[in-house]
Amino acid sequence: MTEHSRWVPFAWGFRPFFLLAGLYAVVSIAVWLFVYANGAAPFGPVAPSLWHAHEMLYGFVGAAIGGFLLTAVPNWTGGRSISGVPLATLAFAWLAGRVAITLAAFMPSALVSLLALAFVPGVLAALLKSLLDSENRRVPLLALLIGYWLTDAVFLYGVFTNTPGTARSALGAGIGIVLLLVTIIGGRIVPVFTANALRRSDCDVTTPATPRLDRLVILSMVAYVLADLIQPGPAWLAATAGVSGMLHLWRFGHWRGHRTWREPIVWILHIAYAALPLGLLLRALYHSTGAAWAVHWQHLLTVGAAATMILAVMTRAALGHTGHPLKVAPIIAVAYAALVAATFTRVFGPSALPYMKSVMLAGGLWFFAFAAYSVVYTPILTRPRADGQPG
Repeated sequence: MTEHSRWVPFAWGFRPFFLLAGLYAVVSIAVWLFVYANGAAPFGPVAPSLWHAHEMLYGFVGAAIGGFLLTAVPNWTGGRSISGVPLATLAFAWLAGRVAITLAAFMPSALVSLLALAFVPGVLAALLKSLLDSENRRVPLLALLIGYWLTDAVFLYGVFTNTPGTARSALGAGIGIVLLLVTIIGGRIVPVFTANALRRSDCDVTTPATPRLDRLVILSMVAYVLADLIQPGPAWLAATAGVSGMLHLWRFGHWRGHRTWREPIVWILHIAYAALPLGLLLRALYHSTGAAWAVHWQHLLTVGAAATMILAVMTRAALGHTGHPLKVAPIIAVAYAALVAATFTRVFGPSALPYMKSVMLAGGLWFFAFAAYSVVYTPILTRPRADGQPG
């Protein structure tokens, strides 16, 4: 089958999964807000709060990771992304996992687990040859993807053996791996995209390479993830989070983000990355002082860093890989602002508003951000490239 004869939504790895990530961000938050507001518990052995956390981490984030890697790895290695029927099959596996988790009350646990865990091995199979290339230095991504899958498997074990503590620990480890991906991939793309944008603006600026600092930041995040998994006590958790947060800020300071304020497609990358050290430092503060207003630090990392980085990368990559100019529509800039507002509302809102109102307001802002993305980007992701090229 030739490039031009493929069904366009399955012509390249990013197309179906960036579309599914946006749509699922809208649908899953709407379901969660309804369940939360009405006290419903429709997911059988999967408690509503665990369903929400799981589907954000392995549904929404999983689709975005899959779309990114299926596009980026072939570009990095000079290979080709899967397309056509294999890509459609992989998208079906992701959808089957979402249905299985949601309908777990009506299905055998073994079947739920099989369907929920099928997607990541499919992505691994599609990328394995490229990632194991002897000249490719991105093999750690393979290890992180396997670790991400294992945390999902442990989560399901915890759910189906009625050990919610195990399930929550698995979720924490899964979030840590996603933050490691933000650290590694964000550390690669943010300074490059920033330098490119500044050059387009005729700014005489260089972004210094900091390989030793980059390695320190990554090692500090590994230490943080391990401490979060082992739970050695609040002092150690505060120390690992605080040290990593400070190193992230040091790294972030080299990227000249303050000079990108005229370009939403660039400044949102900086805001997303900045949420990572701020979330780590907020956690360090919480474990050090017990400050009640810092108790929701987790959402600064998940919504502020992970979800905002996902929205930033999807909006940029979808334009670049479909032959459109790298300039977002005004409504997408508003969507960026809405997601940032959702982050701060969810983290700090409970200190100023009734808890239910702060959750619903943050959820509404999230809903708007990804609904706007879905409306604007569905045509971009499902139609042929603007420049007439294949892909």
